[in-house]
Amino acid sequence: MMDYVLAEWVSGIIEWKRNLWMLGAGRPWQPGERLKLLFAGYNGARNTGSDLRVHEMLRQVRQVLGAERIELSVMTQDFEKTRGYFGDARQVHLPDVFPPFLQREVPRHHGVVSCEGSMFKSKFANALTVMTIGSLGIAAAENKLSLGYGGDAGYMDPFVMKMCRRFCRQSLVITRSEESRALLSELDIPTELGTDTAWTFEPHGPEYGRKQLADAGWDGKKPVLAVCPINPFWWPVKPSVPKFLARTLFGAYKNSHYRTIYFQKSGLEVERAYRRYLAELAGAVKAFQSRHDVFTILVATESLDARACGVISPELRAPVFTSDRYDMFELVSILRCCRWMVSSRYHGIVASMPAGVVSAGVTMDERIRNLMRERGHSHLMLAVDDPHLGEKLAEVMEVLVRDEDAIRRSLCGTVARNLKLMANMGVYLEKAVHDCYPDFPVRSGVHSWEEYLPPLSPLLRSLVESHEGAAAAGGAA
Repeated sequence: MMDYVLAEWVSGIIEWKRNLWMLGAGRPWQPGERLKLLFAGYNGARNTGSDLRVHEMLRQVRQVLGAERIELSVMTQDFEKTRGYFGDARQVHLPDVFPPFLQREVPRHHGVVSCEGSMFKSKFANALTVMTIGSLGIAAAENKLSLGYGGDAGYMDPFVMKMCRRFCRQSLVITRSEESRALLSELDIPTELGTDTAWTFEPHGPEYGRKQLADAGWDGKKPVLAVCPINPFWWPVKPSVPKFLARTLFGAYKNSHYRTIYFQKSGLEVERAYRRYLAELAGAVKAFQSRHDVFTILVATESLDARACGVISPELRAPVFTSDRYDMFELVSILRCCRWMVSSRYHGIVASMPAGVVSAGVTMDERIRNLMRERGHSHLMLAVDDPHLGEKLAEVMEVLVRDEDAIRRSLCGTVARNLKLMANMGVYLEKAVHDCYPDFPVRSGVHSWEEYLPPLSPLLRSLVESHEGAAAAGGAA
């Protein structure tokens, strides 16, 4: 019910802003001004993937449009948790009850860039998708830049899908998968194919990661196995005023309380499925430990994952590294010092791939599935609710060892191809800005594909040179 109320509230704001704009209210971008862009997404919850992909998005936008010509703002839910992120971008607080914020903040900018990876789907939270549609919809209603950048679309509840079709048909959405592009095209939403924007991320050097591992007990010799568990069954998050009142007045719903009016999915079925997933995951890792002399670590790339790590840490005798304690530059440095990985977090896999970490996925949705298919590694992907998860995962982990070199070559080639796709996104960005604001100064002449990316690290440059043939398959900018 509350999801529907939020959707209707935001829909009303979009229509109101459209009417005001038609009556002459508001002020468009003027030549000579800095182009003010608002990046709308889920940041400030110590979700490493969400934060680092936006960090790279901002670096790419500065590179393509010119840092001196633009003024960037990023939504955050907690200033302390995004301190030191996003360069010189202004950070603005996104409140949990967000419609008044969108009504006030979006018109202050010349355009909106949706930077949320799970952009259009009901899997995690309808409220998040409503916020995305609202941000893009208000910008489109005022004839401003309305751009989705490197996100996914999946199943949406009917009222959310209707809202998406109604308000995003004047937006351009650059998706990170063909599947997402096909779904949005059915809703008459303009799309282009891109990728995730995390590929260019540069963490602290490997010396930092090695020191943290050594401090946690690593002898510097054993190969390191990273395991990234989650709770796949407590989504979606939904707002509930009755639960909020019960929580406030009587202390009820403690275990399922996300924050303020938002609550995780809960119940005996959820708890049983979660415990079974962790038991199967831990069983497979223990079997692997019995056959291989490894140093195992548990990594919570989202602060919520610390709970799952804490449950199985004693059984695996594995130290835990959490995003609450380590920022994104630190945590990815640790991940890239590993040799093997089993992850239920998409960005745990993506962020480690440039360093050649050989990985398998245990997935709750299409993101890891699509990535593994792209790598040619569908056999290295399992579902979180597979009835034989432990047995199958133990076999998959042996494949990681047996076919390690071939898997590494393939995943590094995938990184190279995605760098080219990300460069193409820079071209789409430049064109979208020019189409919306023809007087905005854009670069002229012919440019290499690398000029549409933020500056690449020596590691990525070396990887591209080694996989030039694979990179060429991604298309030219």
